[in-house]
Parts: sequence; structure tokens; C-alpha cells
Amino acid sequence: MALTLFDNRGCPLDRQRFTWRDMVQRPISKLDDDAYTRVRIILMNGLEMEALRFSHSCARMNRALQADLAQLRRVEQFQATTINWLLGADHSPLETTIAYEQVAIDITAGVALREPDPYLAQVYRFGLLEDFDHMYRYSALLDRLEGKDANNILQSYTDILPGRPTAEEHRHPLDDLRNPYDKLTADPLSKLHALTIMAAEQQTHNYYMNVGPLFSDPMARLLYAEIAAIEEQHTTQYESIIDPTETWLEKWLLHEATEVYNYHSCAVQESNPRIKAIWERFLDYELGQLHHVIELFERHEGRDAAEVLPKALPDPIPIASQREFVRKVLANEVDLRADGPLFVDKSQEPERSLAYRRQLNADGSPTQQVADGYRWQPGTELIRRAA
Repeated sequence: MALTLFDNRGCPLDRQRFTWRDMVQRPISKLDDDAYTRVRIILMNGLEMEALRFSHSCARMNRALQADLAQLRRVEQFQATTINWLLGADHSPLETTIAYEQVAIDITAGVALREPDPYLAQVYRFGLLEDFDHMYRYSALLDRLEGKDANNILQSYTDILPGRPTAEEHRHPLDDLRNPYDKLTADPLSKLHALTIMAAEQQTHNYYMNVGPLFSDPMARLLYAEIAAIEEQHTTQYESIIDPTETWLEKWLLHEATEVYNYHSCAVQESNPRIKAIWERFLDYELGQLHHVIELFERHEGRDAAEVLPKALPDPIPIASQREFVRKVLANEVDLRADGPLFVDKSQEPERSLAYRRQLNADGSPTQQVADGYRWQPGTELIRRAA
């Protein structure tokens, strides 16, 4: 049954409370929990971190909203802590990176499959093939640096194959901007999709920028630097599809609705009962936060929130293996490139991006070097050599 946004008021803001024991719970099991439990944790941490970034930006531009933003932001901070601390210390930073790329591939594929706007669906498919290649490059690094098989993290849900070569993903900034949806005519699902993927990509960029310098291995440091640059491009791409004429309060409403939508998606698909209870609790919290913002929106803008929000949530984003869809996209669209907001064959790529790439790759591309001679097979390269 679809979740209705206006009938479910959730937990009132003044009853959304935490203790340190609430926030720092037992982590999931790296190998025994389903890979998509980890995917959901990374996705929701990304959405909570986006909520914090948006709240701070909004507060700096809107004096009248600062008190309400501060109250909601404190709860979002504790929600983000609760979620992010579910990933335990048995995950190496590189294994967590593999999981981040699984989020980028399978969540983006699920969104692309259901996106009602054909242009936006193309944008998601375009970005998807680039994250697919990142998975391959990081899997080579994991094998060669830690002697581990990335499939232990992926649990056979996601292929480890080259996509659009990362070395060819570097584009002039003008070729990372896309056309935005129209806030007056866009399907509500398109708005929820755009915020979801933008938040996930922004969090991926931030994660790589934070952990990349911590490696002592020179190739690892180079690889994170190169792929972090692409994740910044992806954040630029996905934020550009959001209508920039939405008001601050309109955007706040959509942020809260997107969190409600994704917590609901996680709750109905979660296989771990302990983690499912967290999703259900935070869904209740987010509904309370959403209704707090609905009251603000209607008071400050004199508009009905029903102009912006759907009455009921769309079906959840499928958090599942999308292997066949990804293979089909790879076969048909790997040679697409960007010319401004348009997608063209690689033979038509603008000279500005070609020149930008030649300069950036002048000393070689770390993503090419790390995977030189690498081809994923079950086990690791050391096991194959021993055999």
C-alpha cells in the first residue's frame, strides 16, 4: 500500500530524542548481512549528510528560518551518526569504497529504469556507466593492495567489468551541465529521483576526498584523486537537473519528502530485522519533520504544500541487482559522450573536452595503470598464480 504524506504526521519534532547508546549501535556483519543492507546504510547516510549541507546553506541565506533549521538539523545529525556508525571497523576503507560503487551502480540503475522523463533517464544511464568503470578500477586496487576479492563485498549481485573508461570521463565543466526539469510540470517522482542520486554522488565525492589522502600506497592516492574528480563532475551533473527556480522552502520540502521516500523504500525491503526497526523509526521521524516544514511552507509562502508534494509516495526504488539492465546499457551506450546538455557519439565530442582531457592525462591516467593486465575472476590474482 502506498504511503500517504498528508495523512501520516509521524513523530512530533519535540519527541525525536536520542542517547549515545541509540546512536552508536552494533555494526552490521561485513560478510553475513546481505550486501543490500550495506547499500541502504550508505545511501541513507548520503541523504542525511545532504540534509545537513542543505540546512546550513539555507540558514546562511534565510534569517527567518534559522531557528527551525537548527532544530531539525540537530535531529538529522543524530540520524546520520546512527546510520553511518552501522558500518564496522572490519570494513577497510577500500572495501567500503567497493560498497559505495555498488550503491552508485544499482541504485542509479533502479532509478533509470523507473524515471518517467526520457531525458533524465538518459542522464542516469550516462552516469551509471562511469561508476561501473570505477568499480572495476577499485576492484583491481583491492586485489593488488589487500589481496581481496571485491565480490566478497558485492556478493555476486554486481558485475566487475570495465565501463566507459575513467580516463575518458574527464570533461570540460560546460559538458557536465544538463537541462533541469521544470518544477511546474515535472513528475514528482523525477524530483525525488534527482535529489536521491545527487545526494548519493555528493557523499561519494566527499568520502573519496577524505579517505584518499590516508593511503600510503602511491597508486592508491593517485587513483582516489582521479575518481574523486569524476564524482565531483557527477555531483555537478545531477544538481544541474534540479530546477534552480524552486524557492528555498520548496527545496526544503522536497528534501524532507525525499528522505521519507527513501526511508520507506529501505523499511519495506530490509532483510535484517534490527536494521529494519531503525528505518521504520526514522521514517516516523522524517514524517514529523516533513509536517513541520509543511507548516512553515504554508505560513511563509501562502501556498498549499500539495502544489509541490504528491499525495502518496510512488513505489519504492528497487534496491536489488540490476545486472541485466546494466549489461544492456553497457552494450548500447558506452560510446556516448556529452556536448553540453546533449549526449552524442564519441566521434562528435567537443574539442574543449578533448583538450581538457589531453592536458589532465598528460602524465598518464592512474585508473589505466592500476588495472593494467587486470581481469576479474573469482578469487584473487595471487590465487590464480599459485594455481
